[in-house]
Amino acid sequence: MAGPTTEFWQERFEKKQTGWDRAGPSPQLTAWLDSGELQPCRIAVPGCGSGWEVAELAKRGFEVLAIDYTAAAVETTRALVDAQGLHAEVIQADVLSFQPGKPFDAIYEQTCLCAIHPEYWLDYSRQLLQWLKQGGSLWAMFMQVIRPAASQEGFIEGPPYHCDINAMRVLFREADWVWPKPPYARVSHPRLSHELALRLVRK
Repeated sequence: MAGPTTEFWQERFEKKQTGWDRAGPSPQLTAWLDSGELQPCRIAVPGCGSGWEVAELAKRGFEVLAIDYTAAAVETTRALVDAQGLHAEVIQADVLSFQPGKPFDAIYEQTCLCAIHPEYWLDYSRQLLQWLKQGGSLWAMFMQVIRPAASQEGFIEGPPYHCDINAMRVLFREADWVWPKPPYARVSHPRLSHELALRLVRK
């Protein structure tokens, strides 16, 4: 299998090499919540990592299903949710094969896509389309990490993998999704580059 394995991510958690972790929920998520754009509903958080966003959503009254295929991430998220006296379902599963019992109203995609090798991006985008009910929303944070060897010589480098907006438009086709007009919100990251934040609606 191309790209990072479960063992790769497990080691990162065990050695605390989690440079993507803000030690709190994304400021863009809290902005969406505070503005009322994102309202309580049944929501999935694939690649939940340390669970900051999971806890924030649970605190705001969402029915949350968090998914990660690394045991350490699942344990960390469960511990965070429990420590705050919150409720969220946290499961260990592969997002490329997981099938929910019923569709979601929304999906919060932050660091899952950029952690998956691009060879599997099409499979992942198809999964998200199937998980959502018609009219449901994908709240996406597309990681922007432009690497010289990738842009100049064609190497695939990551994780995190650069989520070029043109590639995103191929993955999330306008035949299936309603795209907002750019420019998109630019969300700075303390240790990486930045993300482009936008909401896609399933047709």
